[in-house]
Formats: sequence, structure tokens, C-alpha cells
Amino acid sequence: MPTSPNIIFINVDDLGWGDLKCYGNEFVKTPNLDRMAEEGILLEHFYVNAPLCSPSRAGALTGRFPGSLGIHYWMSPYHNAQYGMPDILDLETPTYPRLLQQAGYRTAHFGKWHVGEDETAPVSAYGFDEVDYIWQGVGPNPGIEPNDPRGTEMLVDRTIRFIEEVAKQDQRFMVNLWPRDVHAALDPSEASLARYKHLMSQNQFKTALQIYYAAITEMDLQIGRLLDWLDAQPGLAENTLVIFSSDNGPEDPYIPHAAHHCAGLAGPFRGRKRSLYEGGTRVPFIARWKGTIPAGGVDNRSAVSAADLLPTFCSLAVVNLPAGFEPDGEDVSDVLLQGPRAHKKPLFWEWRFDGTGQVLNRSPMLAVRDGEWKLLFNPDGSRTELYRIQAQPSELHSQHEKVPEVVARLKKMALDWQATLPAGPVTDRPGSDEYPGYPENAGRGPVMDPEKFQTLMAPVRVTITREDVEED
Repeated sequence: MPTSPNIIFINVDDLGWGDLKCYGNEFVKTPNLDRMAEEGILLEHFYVNAPLCSPSRAGALTGRFPGSLGIHYWMSPYHNAQYGMPDILDLETPTYPRLLQQAGYRTAHFGKWHVGEDETAPVSAYGFDEVDYIWQGVGPNPGIEPNDPRGTEMLVDRTIRFIEEVAKQDQRFMVNLWPRDVHAALDPSEASLARYKHLMSQNQFKTALQIYYAAITEMDLQIGRLLDWLDAQPGLAENTLVIFSSDNGPEDPYIPHAAHHCAGLAGPFRGRKRSLYEGGTRVPFIARWKGTIPAGGVDNRSAVSAADLLPTFCSLAVVNLPAGFEPDGEDVSDVLLQGPRAHKKPLFWEWRFDGTGQVLNRSPMLAVRDGEWKLLFNPDGSRTELYRIQAQPSELHSQHEKVPEVVARLKKMALDWQATLPAGPVTDRPGSDEYPGYPENAGRGPVMDPEKFQTLMAPVRVTITREDVEED
């Protein structure tokens, strides 16, 4: 294997699987990310471990499924109390920045955090030598609004300055570059808007699609600026692994504050943000390491998840995992460097809360993907759906009645996994796909058996109503 690389992990916000040209979008302009894919590898089956920001980011940082950390929803002091979550990600939990830092890497986090807010646990405590422009977390004030069109430009500038400083010391580096794009509210520059003038209304008003695509193009421009700078430094691109991904699927129009940024596309998939269907958890993933990752690769077979990042980064950096620590993810460096293979471990998801948006997008409460199969179900048996995901990416025609032995095997795996999770509050109708109010009060009982819920949740249960849910 080549010398341990520098690592830059670009993790954007609410970008859908279908929002880039290299993923098939014929209307958006993303020339720099398209070029990054041409110079590296694009994964078609990359999953985050939760369909919402905080648990997704916690899973990526720790290599753990976020439910095992007690993190299920957007972390904030209000939500943490309501949803039985910790105020911060446990400082004892291994994170890839801390492991790389201990191995001699110079580490930095620039941009959105969103994994807890507590003065006792600043972002630097998780293994970062430098932090800056922290949104939704304890850290330096960005000095500008998160939706300012200069936001990602400032993050890229800060990243370049950091790398320049580290280069003088001849150290390896790891950077989390986590922009706000393309989360609400969007305010792209006039120059980017002008590129989509053809999408304005007949009365020459800006449309949601125009604003959303302009924000994506502006994000792409700044990422391209970073890639160009890396390429201009002798040998740096050849020694640096750059990864680009998103924290969850596109926002749902149902959310009141969504406005323009709900115009994102989930590609051919059912589901959006807050759904366990593919559209909520399957997101773009592009990796470039010039001269090491074969150029132009498109992997449409390997199922890879964000929990795999920690063991993969440690493997590439030749860093041993702590004694007794067993991540939920696995080392997938061979997938990046050599080609497709089956994932050795199953992937699990849990969504404990009422569904959001269109009924079609409201998934069951639990999901597991193992090999070619994906099972979604409610623990009480009220919904069961099984798909051979490669052949059925849109998850529309369940196969659960045809192969009951597969259902039984996967259901046991998922229930055994769920039983290991910390207890916590559950909303009234998790996993329900009822159309609200039709017929009046039809089937509005709890999804799980009430006695089972009371026993499981008694130590921490609180009542959560729809009015309590303050959407991210």
C-alpha cells in the first residue's frame, strides 16, 4: 500500500443522491465534482447510518451505528431532553480525528458540527488541533450567517491556510471540511443564479429549482477551487485522499422552513430525509487519491456506509484501533483501491419517530441491509417490506411473501440489534404510513405492543407530541 495519505473529508448538508451531474442529473452544473469522480471513484451504494444530521455525523465520526450511542435526532438542549439523548457525544467514544491525531496527524474541523453543544466538550476535545467556523456547536463564531454565499468560500480558504501551515512542518494532516451547503436557507450569489436564468418563472421570478441548483453550483465551484489548489502543489494531490459525501438525503417539502432547499432529488429512490428508504440514507460518495485510486471507477455493487470511514481511515493511516473497540463499520480501503466486494457486516437503521411528508416516503421503524437484501419492518408486524435492492432500488414491490425464510433471518438480526440499543422515547406512531385523518382515527394505536413498549421504555419514557417536534 502507498504511504499513508493526508485525508480531507468534505461532508455537505442535505444533498440528495440525484443532485449531481455525475449521478445522472441532466440539469445541474457540477463540473468540479464530475471531474473529481473522473479522477477517482464514485460509489452508487453509499449509505449514511441515519437519515438526519446529528446521528448521521455521529456515526461517521465514531464508526458506530448512532442508535448505539443514544443519538437518534437533531442534537440540541431542547431535543436532547425531549428525545432522551445525551447532551454531547460521549468523550470516551473513539473518533477517527482523535485516533489519527494520536498517530501524529495534524487535524482540523472547519464548518458545521451538530454533534452536541456543551462547554465541557468543545469540538477540539474530539481530536482536533484546530477548529474554526463552527455552526451548531461550541466553537469559534463564523462571523457570518451560515447561508451567506461566501460561507463555503471561507471554509475552503481556511482549509488551504491550514494545509499550508502543516506542510511547513512536514506533517500528515486530516481535515473535516463540513460546509452548510445545501441546507436551508439558501442565498446563492447572483452570478450562480444567472447560470440558471432559464429556470425563472414566466414573470421572471426566481424559482426554488433555480435557487437550489445555483447553490449546488456555487458549492461545486468552491470545492473545485480546493481541488485545483491541491493539484498545483507538487506531489500533494498524489498524497491526499479527498472524500466527498452528504449527511442525509434531500429535505422534504413538508418541513415548514424548507423553502428552496426542498427541491433536492433523491434520484430513482423512494424516501427523503427522515426516511429509512433509500432516498433518506443513500447519498453521493466520491473519493479521489491521484495515482492510487484508479481513475474513472464507478462501483455499482459495493454497499458501503459512513460507519466504515473510521476503520478505513485508520487502515490507510496504519493506525491500530483501541483495544476492545469493535466498530460497527469495516475497513473498505480495498473497495476504494481494488474494486467491488460484498460488505461483510449487515447495516442497521432505526427511526423511532412519526413519519414525515408524503405517505409513500414514510418508512417502517427498522431496516437492515445484508448482501442483496434489504428488509424494512415494524416490530409488531404491522408492516413488512423486503427488496432485492440491486434490482429494486425504488422499493415499490415487496418480496416478503415470496421468500419468508429471508424475512425471518433478517428480522431476527435486526431485532437482536435493536435489543442492544439504549432505551429512549418513541413517538406515538413510529413506522406508520397512515394518511393523517383518513379515516378518522383509523388504526391510531401504538405500532409496538403497549406492554412491550412500557417495559422497554419505562426508565426514560416521556410523551412527545407532533407539536413538540421542532424540525432540523
